[in-house]
Amino acid sequence: MANEVAIPQLPCRSIDDVATFYEALGFSTTYRQTRPNPYLAMRREDLEMHFFAIEGFDPTDSYGACALYVPDTGALHRAFAEGLRAAYGKVPVSGIPRMTAPRKRKNDGRRTGFTMVDPGGNWIRIFTAEEKPKPAAAPPPTNKLATALENAVVLGDSKGDTAQAVKILDANLAREQESAHPADLVEALVYRAELALRQEDSVRARALLARVRAIPLEDSECERLADCLALAEDMAKDLPADAQD
Repeated sequence: MANEVAIPQLPCRSIDDVATFYEALGFSTTYRQTRPNPYLAMRREDLEMHFFAIEGFDPTDSYGACALYVPDTGALHRAFAEGLRAAYGKVPVSGIPRMTAPRKRKNDGRRTGFTMVDPGGNWIRIFTAEEKPKPAAAPPPTNKLATALENAVVLGDSKGDTAQAVKILDANLAREQESAHPADLVEALVYRAELALRQEDSVRARALLARVRAIPLEDSECERLADCLALAEDMAKDLPADAQD
């Protein structure tokens, strides 16, 4: 039947923490209950999500997940990033909560998507909604480093296997960095820095971001990589004082 709606109900430790995070993303509270069982309903335009708190719940052990399909992942990510910067002073890229940059997803027809992990440890995966006619997928990468980046994104952002994503990127960066196109190299290095922060390796992240800053880019490339370069700036802010330049 038409006009059917499914609303995710996700676990968390504190509905207060969840409310603060999602309010930064532009959601508003439509229902809140503290007793007998903490429950929270939030909405942003057509997106509606509900949360229930569990005493003693550990977000790092959460198996909660949800897929959101939206018309424009880039526009939504920019809105989310602006809200997070206003609330937290940066876009968190490691720990809980965090948000990745929009990247082409090999396991979703190479359409662009991004991932959030909210304060409840729930993985919120945002993809481009299919339309009729179905939007054309981006052309496949034409070099080994770009291909390696796509494979690493599947492992790191879709499967949460940070270690394997690091292994793939490191091997290909060592082989391809001299011949890679500057824009491809920037994208790979920024993602590798993001992975380093997830592994709490701030020294490696600092070195990678320094390499990014040293790569000359054309104006058109800077425009195309705007989200990626903004993420690099956010990560630099995330570095501890003893790891900054």
